[in-house]
Amino acid sequence: MATCGKLIDLRSDTVTQPTEEMRRAMYAAEVADDTYDGDPTVNRLQELAAEKTGKEAALFVASGTMGNLLGLLINTVPGQEVILGDQSHQFLWEVGGIARVAACVAHTVPFHNGWLDPSEIEAAIRLPAREAAATGLICVEDTCNAGGGTVIPPDHLARISAVARWHGLPVYLDGARIFNAAVAAGQPAAAFTRHVDALSFCLSKGLSAPFGALLCGTRQHIQRAITFRQMLGGGMRQAGIMAAAGIVALQTGIDRLAEDHANARRLAQGLAELAPGCCDPAAVQTNLFHIRVAAFGMGGQQLADTLAGEGILVFAGDPVMRLATHRMVSAGDIDRVLAVFARLPALAK
Repeated sequence: MATCGKLIDLRSDTVTQPTEEMRRAMYAAEVADDTYDGDPTVNRLQELAAEKTGKEAALFVASGTMGNLLGLLINTVPGQEVILGDQSHQFLWEVGGIARVAACVAHTVPFHNGWLDPSEIEAAIRLPAREAAATGLICVEDTCNAGGGTVIPPDHLARISAVARWHGLPVYLDGARIFNAAVAAGQPAAAFTRHVDALSFCLSKGLSAPFGALLCGTRQHIQRAITFRQMLGGGMRQAGIMAAAGIVALQTGIDRLAEDHANARRLAQGLAELAPGCCDPAAVQTNLFHIRVAAFGMGGQQLADTLAGEGILVFAGDPVMRLATHRMVSAGDIDRVLAVFARLPALAK
């Protein structure tokens, strides 16, 4: 790996580090035992999260994965089916919590880059019967990780919600990057979240906080979730130290996500010029996109190793590789990445 210069990490927006303002807020945070008495800084964060998402209440949790699992637990009973996309993060990358912890059955439908088809969802719904596991919940994702950061607009969420309402089912949103969706669409997050019963979003991705996520829903949802969070070992003590960074993230980090989106589009455009067919710059909506590795004449691991030798970190995907921009990647860094890609033929020899 290159030993000089700054490392440019395009693996994920989870690598973002807290801003100086966050660090100062963490140092000065007013705290108490959140499990016993309620932590005042955690309470402020939860109120702000509920306000931003248009929900009645919110709960500070350790991670987006914990938020998603709690979203399942508060909306289902053991033995029910959960309808979700076959490439969704909840299905692929959350260690089978749907089955092992929530004791539910995953019923997958085609992901379509995150655009779950309402008619396919409706066809998957199973009514209560003696032999059947009845459907208990419909899960959606926005933005869509495996879809390359695709934004599912509010009107499409409304169509899914209409199907769910007709059948008396709740809808849960894995909104890990919902504020990326909102910024890209030029609409408030509440325009999306009004079509779902509950959601979680991450503080520790593009918003740059070092820890945590928020589960948002009705007051009844959150009261149930508090008990489940405790069961999972997620009850926290002086958590205001971590919540303070989350408050700063929600106050200062949302609008600047547009910079990450612009850098992603610029990177995609430059790569498409260097290797036509490697990606579609017009399809880049947020801070994630995929490139087709074969367009660069090597396999995914070779490409990752070659880039690492130049101080650029990527995941070794094949046949496609995900790239992610974030606050730690500047416009100047994009120039450097493109310069390295331009030299790939020589570097690979």
